[in-house]
Amino acid sequence: MIDVMKAVRLHAFGGPDVLVYEDAPRPELKAGEALVRVEAAGLNPPDWYLRDGYRALPPEWRPNASFPLILGTDVSGVVAALAPDVAAFSIGDEVHAMVRFPDAVMTGSGAYAEYVSVPASQLAPKPVGIDHIHAAGAPMSILTAWQFLIELGHDEPNPFQSYRHEPVPLEGKTVLINGAGGGVGHLAVQLAKWQGARVIAVASARNAALMRDFGVDQFIDYKTTAAEDVVQDVDLVLDAVGGANMERFLRVLKPGSALFLVNPLGFTGHEEAEKLGITVSSTQVRSHGAQLAQAACLLADGTVRVVIDSRFPLAKASSAHDRAANGNIQGKIVMAV
Repeated sequence: MIDVMKAVRLHAFGGPDVLVYEDAPRPELKAGEALVRVEAAGLNPPDWYLRDGYRALPPEWRPNASFPLILGTDVSGVVAALAPDVAAFSIGDEVHAMVRFPDAVMTGSGAYAEYVSVPASQLAPKPVGIDHIHAAGAPMSILTAWQFLIELGHDEPNPFQSYRHEPVPLEGKTVLINGAGGGVGHLAVQLAKWQGARVIAVASARNAALMRDFGVDQFIDYKTTAAEDVVQDVDLVLDAVGGANMERFLRVLKPGSALFLVNPLGFTGHEEAEKLGITVSSTQVRSHGAQLAQAACLLADGTVRVVIDSRFPLAKASSAHDRAANGNIQGKIVMAV
């Protein structure tokens, strides 16, 4: 008899209404894996991109999915079972993880469920002192910020460029973070301050008080002021937004500086950057339990905190995706399981 759990599954691509809360088979463990009883699951952009069938990509890049599939990468929960070869964790341990990313980017990593199997190398102890909701909001966003700003931590091929992404020293440098109120941005702001940077935060006015709490040195409301009109001689720009006209940030950077693009698709300023001596770089975030464990220390002692925009029960995953579609998200959207 197959063990059954509740999960949110896709049977076709489409809008939030295609997310179905239903019975599904519980995952079977493979070598090197842990079975995690999920307490909370975080939402991230790849979740709604996959739900929609990656329609923004060229047709040849879109997934050839085998339905039904289960979305989600970010979880916090409790170890329920272990493969015989896993010794680093014990049943009952509280853990969190970004599951199989980007390896399962086109098939779903299975986080929107009561149970998920996770390679033990991708697990980290849940930070002491924060709940599962906040722990589930951390993995993809904090690993993205960490791998861009602190340490890449792997030598896998870079899908966005031929050269390896290299973080730059931040102590004493001026760093501008665009999209500072979002999931990646609000954690990047805190990591940059932790590293001793002077931080300029660009976000909507809704985030001004939060940025003051984080100790940013300058706040710019992008709806009223263009950063490139009031800022210059910056050492690093981290653009966590993407979209049209990313090239404008070249105008705020000094020669020999860097522009890091979380979503580089559509950037057309490489020739201009080369003339200015500016390094443009991006990378694909990858699951990494050891890095997540390092970041967990900062989450545990309050050096870095995860801001929760909103929370929903797993059964209301479609409502959580509706919230994401409405935009102006402050921090993370998380579902309680």
